[in-house]
Amino acid sequence: MEASPLPSFSRFTVRIRPLAVLSVAALSAVLLAGCASSGSGADPSPSAADVDLCGAVAAPGEASDAVTVDGDVGAPATVTFESPLDVTAIQSTVVTEGEGDPVVAGDLVSYALSAFNGDTGAELGSFGYADSPVLPQQISPESPLGQILGCATPGTRVVATFPATEGGTSEVYVVDLLRVVPNAAWGEPEEPVAGMPTVELADDGAPTVTLPDGDMPTEFSKATLKKGDGPVVAEGDGVLVQYHGVSWNSGEVFDESWGGQPFSFTAGSGVVQGFTDAVVGETVGSQVIAVLPPSVAYGEGDINDNDLTGQTLVFVIDILGVQAAAATQ
Repeated sequence: MEASPLPSFSRFTVRIRPLAVLSVAALSAVLLAGCASSGSGADPSPSAADVDLCGAVAAPGEASDAVTVDGDVGAPATVTFESPLDVTAIQSTVVTEGEGDPVVAGDLVSYALSAFNGDTGAELGSFGYADSPVLPQQISPESPLGQILGCATPGTRVVATFPATEGGTSEVYVVDLLRVVPNAAWGEPEEPVAGMPTVELADDGAPTVTLPDGDMPTEFSKATLKKGDGPVVAEGDGVLVQYHGVSWNSGEVFDESWGGQPFSFTAGSGVVQGFTDAVVGETVGSQVIAVLPPSVAYGEGDINDNDLTGQTLVFVIDILGVQAAAATQ
């Protein structure tokens, strides 16, 4: 599927750094930048996923084994160790074993993290817990999360150590694997709205849109197809979605995230206005359908298939996660 050519939509990259106080070069910049996705690429095959992810995890070592962790999984951790900690390589030691099915490559996971200075033991900060959730991430053997957690089970807590980098000290992270997040909206179905396009879902949740007969709409409209039970999306929040876009003019799909990675963006920045309007006020776990006239899409003018100028667009959007605006600074 050819992606939308405009940088204001699917090629817009969002780098979300929930905790500016983390000065870490070792993990936080790489890990948190992983929230951005382009909606391209294919998931690994299930047969290879377990082996690759289990084999990707860093081995435990003297540094990670030397850290004592206190606190419950799902709450900020405290640590004790003899400082300065001698960290020569990335190491990962399991502190608490979770339960359930191990994660596999391609899963969306919710996680939390507490960070500490390896030289002094001082706390650098924490994020991802109940008061400061972050966007779910797709775990893979190549991702920092995959290298820290491997094929862990939900509820697992690990301590990871990272050697000093140029201009920075060694650092210690306590990472909690909270849960696996569905890859499609999980809310309760709502009654269809008369006059709106209809949607059929494949087994994996991917939508197919059927446009109704009649005149093309000239005003923005949206309807909730599934009502989720998560937090409400507000302007400025970071949002993780699956989306499927259809041109009303041509009836063709012009862009979608299905078949690759979910798409993250900041509501109100870097996407067309109608895309933001579609998700603001909706809850995580919801699926919405929105009709965008040119005024809130790619602008009025002569119809142009290359940049979608003048076209009325239909988006089906599954809202998978939200990160409060205050945490994206």
